[in-house]
Amino acid sequence: MIRSGLLGVLALAFLQSAAHGQMHGQHGSEAACDEPALRCATKVTPAFGSDGTLWLAWMAGGQVSVSSSPDAGRSFSAPTQVTTQRLNLDWGPDARPKIVIDRKGGIDVAFSIFRDEAFNGQVLYTRSSDGGKSFAELKPITANNESQRFEALALDQDGMIFAAWLDKRNRVPAKQAGQKYDGAGLFFASSRDGGATYAEANLAHDNTCECCRLGLAFAAPGRPVVIFRNIFEGGVRDHAVMTFTDISTPGEVHRVSKDDWQINACPHHGPSLTIAPSGSYHVAWYTNGKARKGLFYAHSRDEGRTFSEPMALGRADRNPTRPFVLAGPARTVMVWKEFDGEKTTVEQTTSRDDGETWSPPKAISSTTDTSDHPLLVSNDRHIYLSWMTKADGYRLTPIEDQP
Repeated sequence: MIRSGLLGVLALAFLQSAAHGQMHGQHGSEAACDEPALRCATKVTPAFGSDGTLWLAWMAGGQVSVSSSPDAGRSFSAPTQVTTQRLNLDWGPDARPKIVIDRKGGIDVAFSIFRDEAFNGQVLYTRSSDGGKSFAELKPITANNESQRFEALALDQDGMIFAAWLDKRNRVPAKQAGQKYDGAGLFFASSRDGGATYAEANLAHDNTCECCRLGLAFAAPGRPVVIFRNIFEGGVRDHAVMTFTDISTPGEVHRVSKDDWQINACPHHGPSLTIAPSGSYHVAWYTNGKARKGLFYAHSRDEGRTFSEPMALGRADRNPTRPFVLAGPARTVMVWKEFDGEKTTVEQTTSRDDGETWSPPKAISSTTDTSDHPLLVSNDRHIYLSWMTKADGYRLTPIEDQP
């Protein structure tokens, strides 16, 4: 585990060489800032409530906080600290707090912490039932004491919350049996009471890559879909997708693309998934495989059983990284980062025919310092870019229509 973690840090240093990012505004970061305030945040996650309020969850000063904006990011409420003390928050490049807002205004937050120097983690969750004024006591999402990281949360149309994460509990019985154990297990649990409690955790698939974020969406109410970096035969770490039959029944594992990335280390560069109103799956990912290298996009019209030929994203000479894709009623939008040696830009492309064709990429924001991943968020009317940068702070930028 330690060897894998150290290799992961080396991989992180390579993959993050282009990590610079955006935003101009009053919520700027400071060069030396170790407070829980938004201006000190390095990881910021957005979510819209059903009333149009924008909520942010962020990591700063060893704590997780939330704040809301009634005016699309122009002003924010005084922050509420989700945590009551400084924690060793998971600082990996694919780690960030997760937040979902239900139709009653309940706010659910989950995040992971490091429990030791070997990068063993624990996923914690909490909920606010008073509009973000206070949060319940933190609870572990599972009683098991083995490592959990890279949690994902999603809310279906019926108010069911589904959580998935990477979990290393199965390495213990494997070791006791004298067997080799690679990676981690994809585990899941659901909440039927608005995130107050979660059902017992269950295994969806074992021997996945242990150090990349998950993509999570719903194909229909009660039918979550998870995309993850899997470990295929020969130690190949390519992406796979799983569509659940129902909230408690995992489906088959289907390979997204045969990139043939054989690596015994941590890429720290997970995929993005969105499901369009048509039912099409849209995915974007990074690979450094023998078959292809860089960022790619593909879609599926048959619930992930097969995918289109991968389409390359970005300029290879500008080290494109961190893709994110989001489908709305009228269009599907993708963004990613590129670095030209001096500044990082967020590039955007749009499809109006369910992923068949895409507009020419255009730069929509830039910065000359480090940044968070570019994220997309929608309030059902508009799609926005959400991006936090060290130099320029946080801004929510509307995604303009492209011809």
